Amino acid sequence: MRNNVSGMSLLKIALITGSAFTVPAVAHAQDVPAADEAPVDEIIVTGFRQSLEAALNVKKTSVGAVDAIVAEDIAKFPDQNLAESLQRIPGISISRDGGEGRSITVRGLSSQFTRVRVNGMETIATSVDGASANRDRAFDFNVFASELFSSLVVHKTAEASLDEGSLGAVVDLNTGNPLKGKAGLSGALSLVGSYNDLSDTIGPRAAGMVSWRNDAGTLGVAISAAYSKTKTLELGNNTVRWAQARFDGVDGTNCFTTANSGGSYVASAACDKAALAFHPRIPRYGEVAHDRERLGLTGSIQFAPTEATKFSIDGLYSKYDAVRQESWGEVLLRSNERSINVVNPVYDGNNNMIKATLNDAWVRTEAYRRESSTEFYQVGATWDQEIGDRFRFTLLGGFSKSSADIPVETTIIFDDRDAQGYSFDYTDMAHPKLTFGTSVADPANFQLAEIRDRPSGVDNKFKTIQLRTEFDVTEGFKLKLGAVWRRYNFDVAAFTRDTAVCGNGGTSLVTSANGTIACSASSLFGPTAVYGFPVTPALSQLFTMGDAGQPAGNTNSWLIPNLPAATAFTGLYNRTPALDAGNNRGVQETTKGAYFQVDANGEMLGLKYALNAGVRYAKTDQSSYGLVSGVNATVTRSYDDWLPSANLAVFPHDDVIFRAAIADVMTRPTLGSLTPGGSADGFNYRVTSGNPFLEPYRATNLDLALEWYFAPGAVLSAAWFHKKVHTFTQSASVTGATFTQTGLPVSVLNPSSPAALNPAQLSQPIWTLSTTVNGSGATLKGWEFAAQVPFKAFADGILGNFGVIANATFIQSDATFNLQGPAIVPNGALQNTTVVNTLSNVSKEAYNGTLYYDDGKFSARIMVSYRGRYHEGSSGTGNLLEGYGATTNLDASIRYKVTDWLELSVEGNNLLDTYRYRFTDFDADRNYENNHFGRTILFGARLKM
Repeated sequence: MRNNVSGMSLLKIALITGSAFTVPAVAHAQDVPAADEAPVDEIIVTGFRQSLEAALNVKKTSVGAVDAIVAEDIAKFPDQNLAESLQRIPGISISRDGGEGRSITVRGLSSQFTRVRVNGMETIATSVDGASANRDRAFDFNVFASELFSSLVVHKTAEASLDEGSLGAVVDLNTGNPLKGKAGLSGALSLVGSYNDLSDTIGPRAAGMVSWRNDAGTLGVAISAAYSKTKTLELGNNTVRWAQARFDGVDGTNCFTTANSGGSYVASAACDKAALAFHPRIPRYGEVAHDRERLGLTGSIQFAPTEATKFSIDGLYSKYDAVRQESWGEVLLRSNERSINVVNPVYDGNNNMIKATLNDAWVRTEAYRRESSTEFYQVGATWDQEIGDRFRFTLLGGFSKSSADIPVETTIIFDDRDAQGYSFDYTDMAHPKLTFGTSVADPANFQLAEIRDRPSGVDNKFKTIQLRTEFDVTEGFKLKLGAVWRRYNFDVAAFTRDTAVCGNGGTSLVTSANGTIACSASSLFGPTAVYGFPVTPALSQLFTMGDAGQPAGNTNSWLIPNLPAATAFTGLYNRTPALDAGNNRGVQETTKGAYFQVDANGEMLGLKYALNAGVRYAKTDQSSYGLVSGVNATVTRSYDDWLPSANLAVFPHDDVIFRAAIADVMTRPTLGSLTPGGSADGFNYRVTSGNPFLEPYRATNLDLALEWYFAPGAVLSAAWFHKKVHTFTQSASVTGATFTQTGLPVSVLNPSSPAALNPAQLSQPIWTLSTTVNGSGATLKGWEFAAQVPFKAFADGILGNFGVIANATFIQSDATFNLQGPAIVPNGALQNTTVVNTLSNVSKEAYNGTLYYDDGKFSARIMVSYRGRYHEGSSGTGNLLEGYGATTNLDASIRYKVTDWLELSVEGNNLLDTYRYRFTDFDADRNYENNHFGRTILFGARLKM
């Protein structure tokens, strides 16, 4: 009897789990026992080690660079979030939103460059949770409960038979496979309580599965469901970027010939220094409350009337509802600096005004509520057929839809526009001290000044038909041919009920026949209005902030609007929404393609090898629509791509694999950039237009890897990758334009924006016109190192139950960005600036490590992940390249199997309560926000029959 597990045994273990991952059909020489080899007694491994070994076998038996995560069984996925599981794979980092993983970056390329398939069909899952809605090609992994999936497979190198559209990776998400389960009825149930220490709340999390397979193994049915409800808090500070502007006065020096407004600028050393330095636009502390509810369902029916024929129907449904509520206390410097007097300003070496006292400041408090609902469903059918011993085909077709709707996105604002003695101190950039000089708890000091509501929705639809064929020409030589038709529709609709309260008894803003904006004569808010309606105790409530990392002396309580009372008082939801013209747009893409691929394996010059090589053709027909000069316009175009690729695996020893790959790859442009027309930002005086003639991102990828499988369930590996990006897109801007030059109607401006409130600004040359253009290429290269080491490889007893999983990624990248940098004279235009930095979303270093113990009855894991600093691309208001600081996250898990049918578990996520620091300028390191989300403890039980 051998005290190990062979490659074939590992594959059987994977099948025992019911996993349905995609494995290239490659017969490696070392996986086929010799004819005279004695039968091997199998050691069936259970627990966490079982899932590790099954996943490792996926990697080992693939020709290209593939990594996988396999669930041991239903409701036993290694993490509570799919994105957080994926970050354990070498080369993958994640972005978190609201305290949980949302999107992934693969080898330095963001989620925009990763294609995701669910049960073999490409799809997009879009959510509107978090700080911003995802209205692009990126896949939001937080839409789905992790318990619904049996495996994740990440293809890092391209093959002709893989769907095109990725510079980064193709990720396969796979649900159940009932024909691989045991005969008869089986099921599992998981019940978990989730406690967050910052919100001090407990939420339920439950998942279950029932499957049945007949004794003959010809018919199988599986149904699974998952439900969770959580309440978490996000506490911290925010600046909404930094900016340059001229103030009314500095340290007693008048900067204008008349106070507060009008007059001409008077240059002086004090005024010029303040005007050219960057100050926080909206310095504030606040709380963001997240209420989330997820429901997920999967169903699968498989029928195999013969060994040569199998029919499958798979369905997946997910509903993700979220309520986001924000409470802020702030000063609105943005666009109001002209009336503000600065006292005792302090500057740092990066030209930042990091400390000052402000008089005649616009003190503002906000209450915000967004209700959102994301609904996803997919239905797919597959026919697998063998014809004879050498030919087989798969016919696949299906439909998916992801709808993300925001029926309510309401902001009510209180203003005190002549407040005295406000001070900010950003000496500690991450933890500023913000102090209000006048009472922010007295309703008499405030006016109800702005009312906003911005309902919107986005729909993504996929229709897919694919035919894949394989023909075994001879032993070790296979031909693959396939064709695909795919249609993708993206549609956004947005509306606005935004309103500003007019002074001197005026009411809401209206648009006149000639396109100008003015106050109406009648008043819904009464004759006592000054610049708003007086706040009363009935319209307000006192907010007190908890632990947001603020220093001593910070103001932590302020009055905020009572949203139900304020919206009822103003009749907000009775107003007919106006079309947000610039944000009603869409794209339809129809892809017709085919591929040819050769698979081979054998021996040459004494070396065993496996390879695939081929070419994929894709023709893309694109139709996009949007608002151009006030008229809806549709633009059509077509382009095609020939994408050759090759993967080679060489086996200098049965336990060593050398891999090499080369491929031409492409990713279609971002959806928001493809629509004609544009949108206008009346706060920052910026008009952004789309460009439907953008070329796709195209690149040539090179990959080399060496893997040593030195023991069962163990591997040491190193991989080098090089991506030469031939075509990239970047923003291009022109300053000093007028709004009237754009041809856009005034109705695209938010009514509460400064530009809408002051129509004279529409003809002033203060606007920036921005669009997206094809830019120069970029290069990205790096190394991945990974180790999976079960201690049983060299130790017995208790020590042999331990193991380590670790990986590290190091990336070098050079890209040139044409940006708008700081003004060099007070109130001057932003200067065109060229900056060389990494590609967007590239962290130069990332590490992940797991120490685990598993004896089959008791298991424990502790996991740490680190992601280095990175930027997300261009910023605004003269800042260069905004992004996020480095983060370290610590998670842990303990499981105990009481009986064969009962297991107890305790897990901890974000045990370090890591803050998420965001900067608005890469070099100057200006604070954008710094928030934390608390620790989450999950305790539960799992039943299995």
